[in-house]
Amino acid sequence: MRAMPRRPVLLALLATLLLAGATLGVFAPPKSPRAVLGPIPAPPAPADPPAPTVRTSVVTLRAGDTLTAVLTRLGFARRASNDVVIALRASGADLRRLRPHDTLEVTWTLDGEPAAVRWEPSPWLGFAAVATDAGWQVRRGETRPDVRVEAVGGEVHRSLFEAIEALGESPRLVVELVEIFSSDFDFTAATRAGDRFRLLVEKRYAGEQFVDYGQILVAQYLSDGRVLTGVAHEGAARRVAYYDPDGRSLKKSFLKSPLEFTRITSGFTYARPHPILGGVRPHLAVDYAAPIGTPVRAVADGTILGAGWNGGNGIQVHLRHRSGYETQYNHLARLAAGMRAGARVSQRQVIGYVGSTGLSTGPHLDYRVAKDGRFVNPLGERFIPGEPLTGAEHGRFVKEARTLVGRLEDASPF
Repeated sequence: MRAMPRRPVLLALLATLLLAGATLGVFAPPKSPRAVLGPIPAPPAPADPPAPTVRTSVVTLRAGDTLTAVLTRLGFARRASNDVVIALRASGADLRRLRPHDTLEVTWTLDGEPAAVRWEPSPWLGFAAVATDAGWQVRRGETRPDVRVEAVGGEVHRSLFEAIEALGESPRLVVELVEIFSSDFDFTAATRAGDRFRLLVEKRYAGEQFVDYGQILVAQYLSDGRVLTGVAHEGAARRVAYYDPDGRSLKKSFLKSPLEFTRITSGFTYARPHPILGGVRPHLAVDYAAPIGTPVRAVADGTILGAGWNGGNGIQVHLRHRSGYETQYNHLARLAAGMRAGARVSQRQVIGYVGSTGLSTGPHLDYRVAKDGRFVNPLGERFIPGEPLTGAEHGRFVKEARTLVGRLEDASPF
């Protein structure tokens, strides 16, 4: 098999079209008028359409595929596949972004010569490698996202996930909404039927096709008569954070929950019947039911005091935080990488995974908080607020926040 067609494909197609036009009489001179009218002749039989000069196939990548391997599997000569890879890389294509289920569109001439290879790593970017007499030439196509700000709002009946999916939106919005209010509202314990939510979010389109979400500009969550509001603000380091309309940071020193989505099965109490040891004993923790393997997050920045097996607590991570706080995460299935005494962890960092080790009757997380050596109720503790905006930045933010909140209220009334 030859590595190159004998002439550029585009020129061949153009020549074919021109030849087809001549065959159909496009350039024939007009006929002279007839002197005597006779029967109307039957129309000539339609000419057969010109035979296609190329064929196109689409292949889906499999796990472990490289571009060279796929092209070779399709019948490219080794040299031709290498030349395509070199040309694509020279044009800026990052072939490391090839993923399983990506598609390649390959065009061949009818005599079996590879003519073109097309790959779109995203809806915004595409590459077409075309065979010419001078070698493989790559054309790069870029599409600027059409960003539209849209309102999304609804009511919780059974779960926040279900409510957002019922609107035709992606569960990704649930994760981002929960993250905005993760320091002020425990969605694992406090979500209830009748809660309402609304937000203004950037949606990115390619033409009329929705592709993905951009930034949530403002979000509100109404529960039990309390309205939480978060407004996005890009700081000097170009990092986006969320604040209430008065410029107070929504990021507190502690998260409300070490798990993103779960339910509480046992609360903080000084008198609970123990399911294994029997009798009535204090339960100075909050138990969260969750499947084995659910990621457990550090609720605040801190230092690891201990990580490993600890008697009836099973596999445990014990953290020390600022202002005299300590937290414990018990009955884990396993630790996350790097969990060892003395190591630092950051808020939201995964430190382990839910299990049922130690004195445990089933998969759950036993989460404990101590303040100055005394256990406290994590759900009732008022933790240190984040830093507020100040000065001119605060003034600009308050004005922008007022505009965004008003726009949201108009677009999606509660």
